[in-house]
Amino acid sequence: MSASFEIRNDEPEPPRVERAHMAHALDRGLGWRARIGVIVLASDFTIEHELAHLLDLPGVAVHHTRIENDAVVSPESLAQMEARIARCTEVITPGAGLDVVVFGCTSGAMVIGEPAVHAHIREVRPDVACTTPMEAAFAAFAALGARRIALITPYVDAINRSMRAHVIAHGVSVPVMGSWNVDDDNAVARIAPESVRDAVLSLGAERDVDAVFVSCTNVRLAAQVEALEAELGKPVTSSNHATAWHALRLAGVHDALPGRGRLFREPLA
Repeated sequence: MSASFEIRNDEPEPPRVERAHMAHALDRGLGWRARIGVIVLASDFTIEHELAHLLDLPGVAVHHTRIENDAVVSPESLAQMEARIARCTEVITPGAGLDVVVFGCTSGAMVIGEPAVHAHIREVRPDVACTTPMEAAFAAFAALGARRIALITPYVDAINRSMRAHVIAHGVSVPVMGSWNVDDDNAVARIAPESVRDAVLSLGAERDVDAVFVSCTNVRLAAQVEALEAELGKPVTSSNHATAWHALRLAGVHDALPGRGRLFREPLA
């Protein structure tokens, strides 16, 4: 049985020095340029790590919360997250303002629908800017002038077909596509960066492709973007990479940032 805590006023020995209500100053806090909230899947190992790298600049603060999800990825399991979005938004630094809230699931936002995701976020943060990885990707394609992409995913076929149709419906051609066809998010997080690199260079080299997009926030790519672009000669982005850039731009941070790939030198289109 755990001991219960009891407030006591009969201290055995008072402190030698005690100062109460000490004078202090308040500054603008960690997020004096931008405060970004991120709803992270419970099964995601990667997005926090990559956003920490991509959003590492003075005055930008990133605050995470986790949303319950099934590690076995299917359209049905993705749809189940919708009912939890508002509550997860509510517990990101309650009582303090945010500039942007990210729903950190590419396929989940597509299945639920981006307008529905935004609506649930704004139930508790009515004035906040919102984005999802797929929306960020579309903004990235526009900024990069990419009209024909190689789409690389870890998903099962049902999600792959829906995602390709979703991208095409937004005016971007997908002449080249590849997938690892993994349905376990825990395994997706362990796809080796070397395997990601090989897929990007192989599929991105196809002549009718002008950019590469690697979907899924659990896939590790961000640290390789600059080197891959130099080798491939084409823009490369991913769910986490595009989301970090889009969140910065929506928050009003327009710096051209070195070492993060071409996208981070571009403004919103």
